[in-house]
Amino acid sequence: MPTVSIVTYHPPEGELNHCLDCLVAAKVDRIYVIDNGRDEATRRVAAGYPDVIYVPSDNVGYGAAHNLALRMVMADEQPPRYHLVMNSDVSFRADIMGRIVAYMDSHPEIGALQPLILSPDGTPQYTCRMLPSPTDVFMRRFLPKSWFRGRRDRYLLKHLDLSQAWNIPYHQGSFMFMRLDVLRKAGLFDERFFMYPEDMDLTRRIHALSPTVYWPGVSVVHDHRAASYVSLRMLWIHVVNMIRYFNKWGWIFDRGRREYNKSIAPYDGDGSQVRGSAVDEA
Repeated sequence: MPTVSIVTYHPPEGELNHCLDCLVAAKVDRIYVIDNGRDEATRRVAAGYPDVIYVPSDNVGYGAAHNLALRMVMADEQPPRYHLVMNSDVSFRADIMGRIVAYMDSHPEIGALQPLILSPDGTPQYTCRMLPSPTDVFMRRFLPKSWFRGRRDRYLLKHLDLSQAWNIPYHQGSFMFMRLDVLRKAGLFDERFFMYPEDMDLTRRIHALSPTVYWPGVSVVHDHRAASYVSLRMLWIHVVNMIRYFNKWGWIFDRGRREYNKSIAPYDGDGSQVRGSAVDEA
């Protein structure tokens, strides 16, 4: 079973309990709770679970906090094969972890996996996406939802058949199941990003080495709050960190973005280069 890290910052009452109950039922190896808020209630909740390692931290950011746990995991004399990065607002059935491990064991070429992620009402959240251009980000953040609906849906890959597996270069950070050997080669989360594009940045680096697969064999529920849509402070953090992301990879000329988006196609499970393209990038 994998080790797991969860980063918290004053989570709602009961949310962390429910998440940890799911992980304990799934019999994961170790659970790291990195508390960026140094919250007494979070410490008390974590103390109630013998398999939880509580790590109080300054508010260093989402990726940097997960890196604290990842460095501890990688320093083990016998580190696990897999590590799961997840949010405290995610829940699932006890059997999914074993099924994901079995799938990853039978497909050793896969570097990272994301299952079908559902909203509490059962609708899909489209968390596996194209790598965005600056135009995609601007449209989603600042223009009415009714504008450029076709381009918005294409970025979210809404046209894909979610009943089959796909090799996709961007997995949202709410549930990232990663092979540690590949993660060592790709590197940890880039700590220049306080929040938001760190998952996109890491997935594309893993994708450059191994398939990063959406697999609908299991599903989880994500009670997503979308803080940057309701908080001006979080919106500003999002904008600043997306600027850093495009400064790193390119605003107009990003060869990897074009290459990886054009290669999105059904995952055939043998590790070979995907055939054809399911997406055309404008």
